Amino acid sequence: MLIIMARKPDPTRKPVLIQQSLEFLVDKPLSSLTFRSLARALDVSTFTLVYHFGSRAELVRELIRANARGSSPEQARLLPADTLDAYIASISLSWQWTQLPENLYRQRLELEATLLDAVEHDEGGITRIYFEQWVSLGTEALVALGVDRHHAEVESRLLMNMFQGIQLDLVLNENVAASTAVFDAAVRQHRQRIDALIGEVAR
Repeated sequence: MLIIMARKPDPTRKPVLIQQSLEFLVDKPLSSLTFRSLARALDVSTFTLVYHFGSRAELVRELIRANARGSSPEQARLLPADTLDAYIASISLSWQWTQLPENLYRQRLELEATLLDAVEHDEGGITRIYFEQWVSLGTEALVALGVDRHHAEVESRLLMNMFQGIQLDLVLNENVAASTAVFDAAVRQHRQRIDALIGEVAR
């Protein structure tokens, strides 16, 4: 009797599969992702995907995590900033990264994942966690500049809401010039408010 032993999948292959999966989604909605369609596209077995991810839900979580880790690295590097100019520069640099054609699909996936978290009412949803982390990062940056914590948190959350709204505009309409004009106006207003808040503390 011939016994064929299945070859155990290589655990080090998981990061490669994640990157290939993100590339697969460049022109496809996250909602359409299945083990079968992905296995066919990557030329692997569905068993390989099940081995590495367990379930479609976990695969989606891994992709969202990887996508988020690749988003706005410049902003993460520059915040907190020593001066208001540096703080504003970090926000502008993040927008420059966002509007690059090769990064637009990342924004689309992020927005899709956000809606999925909202529909599933998952309090531990990845996008919700990352949103709060960015709010916290912005809050600490503003506190370091001299803004009181309450106003710092409000302004940081407002900035995140503004940024994601303009991201949606960019992804939906693909009009970089129009989205950038709105972004620039919003950042100018944000800076004016922060300047005023720092001035209030100084007085």
